[in-house]
This record gives sequence, structure tokens and C-alpha cells, in this order.
Amino acid sequence: MVIEIKPRQEDRSEIENLAGRVFFKTLDLLGGLMRLAEFRTLTWLPSLARAAFAVVLREEFTKTEDEIARFIGLSRNTVRNILRADPGLALRKLGETEEEWGKRDLKVHMAGGVARLAYKEVKEGRESSVLMSYARGLAERMMEIVDIPWAYTVLRHTKGMRYPVSSPEELKASLEGIRVKGIPIEGLLPRLRYPINNPAELLHELKVTAEGLQRG
Repeated sequence: MVIEIKPRQEDRSEIENLAGRVFFKTLDLLGGLMRLAEFRTLTWLPSLARAAFAVVLREEFTKTEDEIARFIGLSRNTVRNILRADPGLALRKLGETEEEWGKRDLKVHMAGGVARLAYKEVKEGRESSVLMSYARGLAERMMEIVDIPWAYTVLRHTKGMRYPVSSPEELKASLEGIRVKGIPIEGLLPRLRYPINNPAELLHELKVTAEGLQRG
């Protein structure tokens, strides 16, 4: 019996968030959006997006092939091919000459292979360069607006850090001695909500946690 996937609203948001991060990482692995545009392969984008959703739904939410097929509008066999795709084989095929690379259609096994590799990269903290650049720029603009001296210090000391950050131990060595709103950061780090996916989230968590302690 086939069961239609009906995620709770918060689950749907989580799915879209992670699938989006995986999708942007696939673009990195393929040389960036500009390279796709140069070779007129923007038709690859829907296939990459569906593959990103398929991989995230299986690996992160343990959905069945039938559930995934219903969620993204593909056949069960297509979903199976995505999930069984060999990342190494996909990248080897993409390593052909640029002329052939630009003409090639993105087959299901290639989209799946790239998406599986992108998922692994994201889970190991190697986010899309585009997303990380955006997140850092957003954090810097936020600091300019609210003029928070401690935030500049936090960003400076965590430059180059891999995200997502899963525990306070990953931050402690870099941020030791910093005070947030007068509170030693060592007392804040264990209270933050993990994982923290980018610099903007880190600043937000520190600010909210420090303000909560001040009120309490």
C-alpha cells in the first residue's frame, strides 16, 4: 500500500531548507551557475532540485521510495535510480571535455550522483560558497544596523569555520574570552540551539540567549 507523504509544517520547512542547501552545493560541484549558463545547461536545474529533495528525504527523513516519488512527482523507478546513483561515476562523466560536457543531457543517475555527493559535503560542513558568502554578508549588514561590537569580534574569530556547527565544543576554542552583552561567551555556548547553519544564525543565537539570561 502506497502512503502519501504529509509532513508537518515544520518538517516541510526543514526539508526545503536542507534540500536547498544541497541544491546550491550541486551547483558548486558542477562549476557554478555561470558555467551552467555558459554551456546552456540551465535545463539541468529541475533535475538537480528533484535529486536534492530525493536524497534529503531518504537520508534525513527515512522516507520510502513511494513516499519520495509522490512528494517530488517522479516515478518510483526514477527515485530508485537517483538514490542508487554512484557519485564517483557521475563526477567522472562530468570530467569529460568542456565541449562534450556542455552538450550532454543530465541523466537521472548523474543528477542523483551529484546530489548524493553534495549532501555528504553539506553534512560535513562544506556548504555552498554562494550560501556562505550570502550568510556572512547578511551577518555583517545586521551588525552595521544594530552596531554590536561583540558581533564583529565573533565573526572575526570564526572566519573560515565549517558549518553547520553541532556542539559548543566546536566554538569554544575560537571564541574563548569574548563577552556578549557583558556575559562571558563560555556561559552562552552550551545554551545555544544546535546545529547552527551559518554565521547569521550564530549571532542571532548568541544575542537571544544573552538577552534571555539578562531578563531571567
